[in-house]
Amino acid sequence: MFRVTTEPLDVQQIHNLVKSPADGAVVTFDGIVRNNFAGREVRYLEYEAYAAMAEKKMAEIAAQVQNKFAVGNIAMVHRIGRLEIGESSILIAIAAPHRQPAFEACAYAMDRVKEEVPVWKKEFFADGESHWVQPN
Repeated sequence: MFRVTTEPLDVQQIHNLVKSPADGAVVTFDGIVRNNFAGREVRYLEYEAYAAMAEKKMAEIAAQVQNKFAVGNIAMVHRIGRLEIGESSILIAIAAPHRQPAFEACAYAMDRVKEEVPVWKKEFFADGESHWVQPN
């Protein structure tokens, strides 16, 4: 599953989606909206995406991950719209026979998503200012 959605993300659902009887591990990255950035109080975030392209890029990244690491099923879901502090913005779940490849693959996948997937984040601060975050 590679999806962009406005709906709240369900960690257990994505976890269950990727695991199989052949796997000994599922590593899940849950990106959560935090209340601060660079010493400033963040009130909420807004995400926008080119959804069709984002889903295609996530699928391409998953294929790269499966070629590079000894892993099985992969799912990536990114939420867009207004997200409050504590809400999940992205879930990446990777199943594998062993934990180490799953950990490494998940970190690699998240790095690729931040660099390649057309999703943009705007931070809204307590002082009323806001800005778009540059991809990193």
